[in-house]
Amino acid sequence: KNRFYKTLLGDERLKVTPDYRLERSSRIELGDVTPHNIKQLKRLNQVIFPVSYNDKFYKDVLEVGELAKLAYFNDIAVGAVCCRVDHSQNQKRLYIMTLGCLAPYRRLGIGTKMLNHVLNICEKDGTFDNIYLHVQISNESAIDFYRKFGFEIIETKKNYYKRIEPADAHVLQKNLKVPSGQNADVQKTDN
Repeated sequence: KNRFYKTLLGDERLKVTPDYRLERSSRIELGDVTPHNIKQLKRLNQVIFPVSYNDKFYKDVLEVGELAKLAYFNDIAVGAVCCRVDHSQNQKRLYIMTLGCLAPYRRLGIGTKMLNHVLNICEKDGTFDNIYLHVQISNESAIDFYRKFGFEIIETKKNYYKRIEPADAHVLQKNLKVPSGQNADVQKTDN
């Protein structure tokens, strides 16, 4: 049994067209961020996040390749993830600058798809020590989301955000390698 909806064409004729969105399962896909769709990313970030990002952020995003992706739900851009490689604390780290989805499209697996994409990049690369991000301390749903993937709060930065309340941010981190000095091998003794 097909479901139909009417669409009005430019010449005022009515045409009955199948609504494929009702007939097939929802598609979640990730696509590259390019100069042609960077404005979509800007608009999504304006709506999703309480902070604004400058032009340098978007210029840099165009240079990171697979580390920046738009998320599409049935061909509609509804979210994005943007990361960068960070060499700090004598480690190679991946920093998640942004990962977000429009509110009506949350809890559909879109955030999971974006985070898994990033985790897969780290796994294939094999040289990242950890992956980390900042989360506003009041954003409990984001904290819970990342904890499901093995992220832990490692510190809280006071007054991290400017012009938003609360201004404090948790630093969440997932270790990808055993820190040096903490050998995972346990010596066996014969008794």
